[in-house]
Amino acid sequence: MRTFSVVVPVFENEANLPDTVPKLLGLQARLPSYRLEIVFVEDGSSDRSLALLREYASQHSDTVRVVKLTRNFGQTPAIQAGLRHATGDCVGIISADLQEPYEQFVDMVRIWEGGEKFVIGERRAREEGRAHQFVSNLFWSMTRRLALPEYPSMGYDFCLLDRQIVDDINHINEKNSSIFALIYWLGYRPFRLPITRAIRTRGVSQWRLSTKLAFTVDTLIGFPSLPARVITGMGVLTALICLAYAALSLVVWWTWRTAPPGWMAIVILVTLLGSMILVALGIVSEYLLRILDEARKRPPYVVHEIIGAEAAPRTNEAARAAAATER
Repeated sequence: MRTFSVVVPVFENEANLPDTVPKLLGLQARLPSYRLEIVFVEDGSSDRSLALLREYASQHSDTVRVVKLTRNFGQTPAIQAGLRHATGDCVGIISADLQEPYEQFVDMVRIWEGGEKFVIGERRAREEGRAHQFVSNLFWSMTRRLALPEYPSMGYDFCLLDRQIVDDINHINEKNSSIFALIYWLGYRPFRLPITRAIRTRGVSQWRLSTKLAFTVDTLIGFPSLPARVITGMGVLTALICLAYAALSLVVWWTWRTAPPGWMAIVILVTLLGSMILVALGIVSEYLLRILDEARKRPPYVVHEIIGAEAAPRTNEAARAAAATER
């Protein structure tokens, strides 16, 4: 029997779990020919999320596995941890608030059975406020223009991955990255399943402005070479401006035999140069911080304990061989 795993990052989701866990467990009845495995990654919540997950793991020890991290590492490391502890022949990823239609995992599995290795729930609409939609659309537009041109126009975080893709991700130990952009970067052509993202009905979203800004920086610096090229472009542009101003000053001096007053121009140029230097240093600093982080070789997350799901995880090689044999 093949295994279908679902990875769910959990952070401050006490209000959602009593509704989320039973719904995900209900997928077993819809996929009777599969063994269902749900991997919850508890990412250092300060509420009762872990206590609730312990209860569900004790009641469904053959289905629910809880990976408890030592502290809050963030969404990407949490999902990385979940993928490394998932044993499924195909693995789904969904948020704990279930704003995406979890029922469509059934359709995703059927599509995967047809030979697709990468299935995404592509958002066609969002039941959210206009301000939130504007910020999200602006970010995804920047991602498409500057990093990944074919990335879904409204992003995605609801997907199903073949074992091969999971193994590919598990071999990458990259930090300060976006897991969903990283999956897309691998180059597998996604099958796009249209979905509508529902409005959040329980709990408080942890996707705050600071988190969005950090996510934007990680995506735009982690994937394109554009930031480094921007520095070069700014240097060339500034040099041309300075040369033009020098030529103008020489023409004025040669024509009227007088030096132009120019103090405003000097102030403007000095300010412009200073600002561009600071921007360039900021971009270079971001790269240096990431180089330092990679050189330290610290793990992207630390597992405190694993609860439930009594079946031991298979190795990546064994899982791949089993998937090839069963298909």
